[in-house]
Amino acid sequence: MMVPAALLLLGALVAVLAPRLLARTDWQDREPVVALWAWQCVVVAVLLCCALSMTLSAAAAWQAVRGHVFAPAPHGVVEAYALGGGPWAVATTVVLALGAAWSATMLAREIARARAARRRRRSELALRAPLLPGEEPGGERLVVLEADRPDAWWLPGAAPQLVVTTAALRRLKGQQLDAVLAHEQGHARARHDWLLHSSAALANGFPQVPVFAAFRDEMHRLVELAADDMASRRFGRLTIALALVQLNEDSGVFGPCPTPQAHVPRRVERLLTPPDRLRPVHRLRLTAVSLLVPVVPVLVAFGPGLRALG
Repeated sequence: MMVPAALLLLGALVAVLAPRLLARTDWQDREPVVALWAWQCVVVAVLLCCALSMTLSAAAAWQAVRGHVFAPAPHGVVEAYALGGGPWAVATTVVLALGAAWSATMLAREIARARAARRRRRSELALRAPLLPGEEPGGERLVVLEADRPDAWWLPGAAPQLVVTTAALRRLKGQQLDAVLAHEQGHARARHDWLLHSSAALANGFPQVPVFAAFRDEMHRLVELAADDMASRRFGRLTIALALVQLNEDSGVFGPCPTPQAHVPRRVERLLTPPDRLRPVHRLRLTAVSLLVPVVPVLVAFGPGLRALG
């Protein structure tokens, strides 16, 4: 039972130390895409630790499971893991299996909620902006909605559309509308919605685990920075910054009182005074180091077997 216990200890250390180490870095705002990758690697490492520990604990607790897990392995490999059964192995397996089932349930619930919200918004859109004679459903990627509040959002689905209010059209000048479209297309192209759903499911399912709450918060922040960078490469940082100001000027986000959209002023400041990007070698190094984090649990789990094989 040493390897399952070591995996649980490793998962706990990663869950506690990795968010603190990432919070001390100064490169996440400079390279949001690399930061997204690093956070995903951290969470995958924690989940891998739990999954591998559950598998080895189940192999220790029940002979039938052990036969399936180590079916193609020589006898010396099984002996190298010293899988002694007992109540601890059973309890560990049951607790981790319940955690896995709860995670799957929360993810399914998050996806169901997102689909329900998408259907509701499409129904509201069809009611407020009905199709004209001869129009095909989902034929237009840009939908203009009559409204007094400037707003724009991407509606994902089989036929994704960008919805823009008439108030936003009156405010967005020149290429600002194209920059907003490029920003939202950046979200869709990188499948940021899946990152947001997964992080929300883990944070809501395990609110006592700080790494999952930090993962959710950072995903919401970093996906916006990454989409800003995608749009600014085509239309310039000033264009997307002015578009953000025009869309949020009346919402109070630039005032002294905190609001739920408090990240918008920081995004505008970042666009107007862009930090220096890391060198390509440095970005590659960070990507490789991040990839090593989920590799460590795999090495811990397979280490005894590899040593037994010589």
